[in-house]
Amino acid sequence: MSSWLCVLLIASAPPAVQAGEQLALPDIGNPSGNVLTPADEQRLGRAFMRSIRNTMPVIQDPLLSAYIQSLGEQLASANEDAIGRFEFFLINSAQVNAFAGPGGHIGVYSGLITTTESESELASVIAHEIAHVSQKHLVRTYDAVSSMSLPAAAVAIAAVVIGAATNNPDIGVAAATGVQAGMMQREINFTRSHEEEADSIGIRTLAAAGFDPTAMPVFFSRMGKASRLYDNGTLPEFLRTHPVTSNRIADAYGRADAFPYKQRRDSLVYHLARERLRVMAFNEPSEGIEFYSKALDDGRYRNEEAHNYGYTLVLIAARKYTQARKIIDSLLSNRPDQIEYIVAKAELEKLSGQPTLGVGLLKQGLGEHPGNYPLSIYYAQALLDIGRPKEVKQILEQQLTGRPDDALLYKLLAQASGDAGDKTQGHQYLAEYYYHTGALNSAVIQLEIALKDRDLGYYESARMAARLKEIRAEKSDLEARNR
Repeated sequence: MSSWLCVLLIASAPPAVQAGEQLALPDIGNPSGNVLTPADEQRLGRAFMRSIRNTMPVIQDPLLSAYIQSLGEQLASANEDAIGRFEFFLINSAQVNAFAGPGGHIGVYSGLITTTESESELASVIAHEIAHVSQKHLVRTYDAVSSMSLPAAAVAIAAVVIGAATNNPDIGVAAATGVQAGMMQREINFTRSHEEEADSIGIRTLAAAGFDPTAMPVFFSRMGKASRLYDNGTLPEFLRTHPVTSNRIADAYGRADAFPYKQRRDSLVYHLARERLRVMAFNEPSEGIEFYSKALDDGRYRNEEAHNYGYTLVLIAARKYTQARKIIDSLLSNRPDQIEYIVAKAELEKLSGQPTLGVGLLKQGLGEHPGNYPLSIYYAQALLDIGRPKEVKQILEQQLTGRPDDALLYKLLAQASGDAGDKTQGHQYLAEYYYHTGALNSAVIQLEIALKDRDLGYYESARMAARLKEIRAEKSDLEARNR
């Protein structure tokens, strides 16, 4: 059974508890805090993410990234054992899954968001993954790779995630040639007790964060019903690797019954994110136009406002600007501060030949939402499009302070620096972009080019040389492990 990928890693569970009973958690021992220090775990987590970005389709859409991070942080803050920073990110895949990695890095598949029928269902899966991190389930498994250096261990762990995600451990092993990933897979599987504890704490987290605590068993139950529509030979990958048992469903309902019923209305941003992902999944804009127009005619939509937002996006993609303008203007008239609508209108203005109007909209929006990540990114890109790179660097460098591992920021800063005439700094930022996406060879090349600048000051040159040495050492370590 796969580990590190445990949305519904279903195992036999004890009988459901009665409402009001004290929920006794299984005794699974003390966390192995001496095996991996918090600082080491964070470094391992960053290396893990570099490997994930290099091998999996991580979504870099600022609006979607901001939503999943916001939802994740809301849940993490409701888990009293969740200490330190968590990073939540999206994988562009129709699979219904999520996984927890070291250092509080939690990946969510786009298929999970579009499959859930409520925001509480989505939150239930994320809360489960947060529990794996907060209860040190991941740290306890580190002894399986403790003999490796951090970079090699991160690649090995990422290989297990890839193998689990594709239901093909051989792919994971191939992704970490020279690492005994198959053996490690067996050693770091989550146990039944881990899953039990993650379910229980996840439900408690849902209640504390104001979500419906019954969302987890409801989602389990729906997955169980779906499994009966297939025979064993045609089961979707998710249902083959995560069988939903009646015991686990009953146990989850019992645990949820210990908390007051909470009917929570889905946030608009949840519905907007679902539609944005839906639009991304269409092969051609014409497919989207047909889908949205027919659904509107038939009245088949979960949220009319979000449905119109999705319709606007496909109309813009199809260059039907007049129709798109009518809808987005109506949406903005009701919610002038909605960031998704501001970004859509700015994109419409740019593509319809009025980019300066789009820049103005984004600037105004950023004035009303200072420091907002998506608006900062889109405003920076809009400024680059009209040839104003010097203004971009200050905006993005402010964002970099709180997001030092954000590959997209480095990519845009590299472009801004180059367009502003600072080629050397452009190479430095591009090196960091390549480094954070796992392309270590390219990162080394960019720093080597930057160091050839004869106008570099002593301290800047020394700092850059030290960074080059670090990346070369990491590259050599991984190459040695792969021999």
